[in-house]
Parts: sequence; C-alpha cells; structure tokens
Amino acid sequence: MSFLPKDYKVPGSSNNYMKFEQGENLLRILSNPILGWEWWTSDTNNEGKEVRTPHKVKEEEGVPMDAIDADGRGVKHFWAMVVWNYQVKKVQILEITQKGIQKAIRALEKSKGWGDPKNYDLSITKTGEKLETEYSVMPVPPTELDKDIVKKFKETKVDLEALYKGDDPFKGTTEGHKGSEDVDPKDIPF
Repeated sequence: MSFLPKDYKVPGSSNNYMKFEQGENLLRILSNPILGWEWWTSDTNNEGKEVRTPHKVKEEEGVPMDAIDADGRGVKHFWAMVVWNYQVKKVQILEITQKGIQKAIRALEKSKGWGDPKNYDLSITKTGEKLETEYSVMPVPPTELDKDIVKKFKETKVDLEALYKGDDPFKGTTEGHKGSEDVDPKDIPF
C-alpha cells in the first residue's frame, strides 16, 4: 500500500475561473456561451504600481480603436461559459480565446454525430509553453451527467453578463444562471 492513493492529485486553485493546465483538462460545458471581444489596458494605481485591466464588449458592439495595437492586434474574440472542471471538482467559468479550440468545438457542435457540446465531456489537452503552446480537443462519448454535478450547477449562481461590465459573475445575482439568454430549465440537457 502506498502513502497516497494511486490517482491522487494535489488540489488546484479554488479559483472560480478554469485555466488550461499542461496535459489533459476534462470538462463539461454547462451553459450556452456569451460571445464578445476582449482587450487589456495598463494603468498606474495610487501606489505607483502598474495594474492590467480586462475590458469586454458584446460581439455586436464596437471595439475602440485605441484597443488595437500598432500591429493590428490586442483584441481577442472570446467565448465565456459555465463548465464543470473535473480536476478541481467545481463549477467554474471558462473563457476561450484560442481560435483552434473555438473551431474544434464549433465543428463538434455542427456535426451530426456529436451535436450540442453540453451533452458530453470534452478533453482539451495542452502541450508546450508560450508561443509553442498547442491544444487538442477530443469529445468523450456521451454519458449522463452525475446528479451531484447537476445539483452543484443549480446551486451556483453565475451571471455571465457581469463580465461585460467588469463585475464578478459569482456575486450579486439571485436569479440563477444567466448567459446570452436566461436558461430555461427544459433546455438543460440533464
């Protein structure tokens, strides 16, 4: 018998946002995404320290010209959605700005064999670092979502629209899950 269980992993951050770790990242999408544009600005706070601030607007809204850098970059298209992160066993928000991941999930959603990605788990594998980072997306055969995950999802209040205002999506809502539209209980695939 070993000191720790064979499949033991040191718990990750208790953060409310999922970040892709090296290796396999297993998740279940629990909500429809909100879509938009994101850019960052740098300001100096009262203590003289540089503070970076994210800015988000809805997909159909305009992006200010000063958000785009001299090379025509600086603004990224994002998807934000509520997910179940199997590694930390927690409801979190996942923001996806990587075009390759977006294209892979969109292709799965459009395929007749897979369809709505809320109906199955996704394995997103991250390899490499910095400019050499690559991601692969694999669907996991559909299974019914565990009842404990469903319960935690229903108990966790998330207002994705708060991201557009720079507010905390986990605070200030008692209306339950909101995204690009209010979630109708009959739309939840579990």
